[in-house]
Parts: sequence; structure tokens; C-alpha cells
Amino acid sequence: MSDTLVIIPTYNEKENIENMVKTVFSLQKAFDVLVVDDNSPDGTGEIVERLQAQFPSRLFLEKREGKTGLGTAYIHGFKWALEKKYDYIIEMDADFSHDPKDLIRLYQACHDYGADVSIGSRYSKGVNVVNWPMNRVLMSYFASKYVQFITRIPIHDTTAGFVCYKRKVLETIKLDKIKFVGYAFQIEMKFKAWKHGFNIKEVSVIFTDRALGKSKMDSSIIGEAILGVIKMKLKGLPK
Repeated sequence: MSDTLVIIPTYNEKENIENMVKTVFSLQKAFDVLVVDDNSPDGTGEIVERLQAQFPSRLFLEKREGKTGLGTAYIHGFKWALEKKYDYIIEMDADFSHDPKDLIRLYQACHDYGADVSIGSRYSKGVNVVNWPMNRVLMSYFASKYVQFITRIPIHDTTAGFVCYKRKVLETIKLDKIKFVGYAFQIEMKFKAWKHGFNIKEVSVIFTDRALGKSKMDSSIIGEAILGVIKMKLKGLPK
């Protein structure tokens, strides 16, 4: 058993999931992988089940009944990881927008360099995004700047979904009180970690848009983030 679990939420990722799992397992650092699949109709879960025979002690699958949001998938995975006593828990996408090689750098930031939370940041050193349409780059960049301005959180990429948490961070944050399920989930987790005084480090990464499969982003997710940040600032969130 590795000391680190990589959580990959999936919905219709049959084009990517096998290659992603095998790439993670090819890294020099040993990682375990938990796929949280929201009953993908394209057979993503079945692909993972087949791969479990090849990686029986390293690859795990949690199947959920339906598609209920990215945030709830990660919370499901976080609770699973805490129960299994992992020391480091990393969240990442299945579509290779996050380079698996950067898993080692996120891990090292927490394990070797004292961070409690390490963020694979697109915006800590300029704008490191490849193959996104300009309107989406601008939307993402200014969303993070908007969050910084409203909350005063000292993080450049507040909406990043490539994050390593030390176990103690997830044990401290009351996961059952996380309010947001979409885009704003990532903001809320960072906001709460910051409010608790944890050491947060941004690790500059290059984000590359997916080559295969379909993006899950929609306007309702963005709207949740915009309104959610205002609520976080005005009302505060329970720790």
C-alpha cells in the first residue's frame, strides 16, 4: 500500500481512463488510485474493473448510482481515503489536462517541503494553459482573480482541480459541511484550508485541454462559483 492515494472522478471517460491509470502506475513514485465513477453509461467503470485484475492491490473503484457533482465525488473519495489511512490524498482529472508526471511534484511539496496543501497551479507563473479557447482561458483566469479579490485568499489558481492534501487537512475540514458541488467546490476547499491556517503552496504546472472525450463544464457550474464566493465572503463558512 502506498502512502498516497490519487482520486480520479469519472463520468464517460472510456477514451482516457485506461491510459491514465497505466501512466500513473508507471511513475517512479508508487501511487494508489481510486476511481470514483458516477455510473458512466459508456462503460468507464467496466474498464476499471478489468484493470483491477492487472493491478489488484493498487487500483480501486467506487461506483455511485448517478451523476451528483464533482464535489460529492471527491468527498466520497476523501472519506474513503481517510478510512484507509492514506497520508496524502491527491485529486486530479482523468482527461490528461493534468500531467501525471506532476503528481510527484505535488507529493514532494507536501512530503519534503512542508506544505499541507499543494496546488498544481496554472496561474502562479503567468498563464500556463495549452489548447484552451481564449474565452475559456480568460474566464478561468479572471474567475481566480475574482476569488482572490473577494476573499483575499493568497492563491493565484483558486479554481484548480489538481491538488494534494495532507491527511490532517481533510480530517480538520468538516467534509459533511461542504456546501458546493461544482466549480465552487474547489474554491471552498482551498478557502477552508486557508482559514484553518494550513500551509498552502502553489506548484506551477502546464494545463493542457483534453484531446479525447467531452468537457463537463457548463454555465450552471460557473454561476454557482460566482454566487458562492460572494456568500463565502459575506456570511463566512463554518470550518
